[in-house]
Amino acid sequence: MNIVVDKQTVKQKQEQEFMNALNNADYKALVKKVKISKEDAKKNTIKLLDSVAELNNCKKCSNLYECQNKVSGYVYFPEIDDGSLRFTYIPCKYKKEANRRLMLKKTSESILDNARIKDIKITKNRTNIIKWIKDYYDNYDPYKTTKGLYLHGNFGTGKTFLLASLLNELKLKYHITTEIIYVPELLRKLKEDLNQVGDKIYYLENVDILLLDDIGAEKVTEWGRDEIIGTILQTRMNKGMPTFFTSNLNIEELEKNLSITKDSEDQVKAKRLIERIKFLTEDIELLGNNYREKDGN
Repeated sequence: MNIVVDKQTVKQKQEQEFMNALNNADYKALVKKVKISKEDAKKNTIKLLDSVAELNNCKKCSNLYECQNKVSGYVYFPEIDDGSLRFTYIPCKYKKEANRRLMLKKTSESILDNARIKDIKITKNRTNIIKWIKDYYDNYDPYKTTKGLYLHGNFGTGKTFLLASLLNELKLKYHITTEIIYVPELLRKLKEDLNQVGDKIYYLENVDILLLDDIGAEKVTEWGRDEIIGTILQTRMNKGMPTFFTSNLNIEELEKNLSITKDSEDQVKAKRLIERIKFLTEDIELLGNNYREKDGN
């Protein structure tokens, strides 16, 4: 008898929850979109309302760091599977993009870690840079001060691969330390965890050969420009440590890009950083085909 009463109570409660939920336009829209039967909707009203709440959170969200859902980057969502209603966590558009970028990063890192000079494709537009790389490799002395390279040109021409192949060869031959840092990611990670700033700057100031990849692609802030990049370059300049750069911008375009931040325009500080780059490097332009659409080298 008690079991019957309990079931009846549950049924009445579900009916009331369902009737109340029908006043919610988003609830009704979700039920209709997923094609949930009335009976299933009644039994799962609370779960469906949770989904509605998370979907509404997504509407107001502009990046992963603003996510208000229970599982960051995912939304609790209903779906019909073989005639049965079930709930699962599906990634939002920002999480999908983050996953895509992570896969690309892993693939790119694997390619760069294994880059060798013998794998460089020789093309007419690469004549100058290949000659420069060969000369640098042949004449490199870890005990002497040498200038690095500011390699710029259009997107996807293999700039990073070319310099990574040189750094890998030098690392193998001389057992030196090298580091390739994607500048936008460096600044983003340091901003997320300010506690690591000191140690990271110290490491990048002192690694034997440093490649700052894709400088100019980052969102310019005074902090990133002056306190992070500027500090690293000043120390490496003082110590005469080889420093390399890749960019889609030539040096004049980079200076203009670095002069404008969200809150102000400061041509003097931008010029100061550019002078450090000029002191540390030679300048070569690389134009050509987009090798990223193929195999990256």
